[in-house]
Amino acid sequence: MTEPLTILVDADACPVKDEIYCVAARYGAQVRVVSNSAFRIPIDDRIRRVVVSDAFDAADDWIADHSGPRSVVVTGDILLAERCLKAGAHVLSHAGKPFDSASIGGAIATRAIMADMRAGMDGPGGGPPPFTRADRARFLQALDRVMVSLARR
Repeated sequence: MTEPLTILVDADACPVKDEIYCVAARYGAQVRVVSNSAFRIPIDDRIRRVVVSDAFDAADDWIADHSGPRSVVVTGDILLAERCLKAGAHVLSHAGKPFDSASIGGAIATRAIMADMRAGMDGPGGGPPPFTRADRARFLQALDRVMVSLARR
């Protein structure tokens, strides 16, 4: 029997949960919404909330441990993305940018450079740009593409 398609959501700061639920329903995929605290999810047998401890990286550890070739991980955490790629998972950012073996090294290097720059700044930093409709649409298209490719396997 083939493992079910599963979408693992790094949920604490995920702005596209509703979009994930819609796409998952279309493909009959399981969804695991992983966070350090409970929040509302739709009532659906395929969607489960996974509340982990508040220990450092507990949600990341759970997601990495449960990811594999039949899963899509949705996260903005580059180091978690790398761990999931090593497990064979497909990984998307919240804005629909796919992480893959060719791009993850550059993303990790950029993350390190940005951390160094922020460490040398006086006062508050800029933070990420606001999440836009275009980001949401790009995410939906990217998730749909991945789900189509997985459904064919």
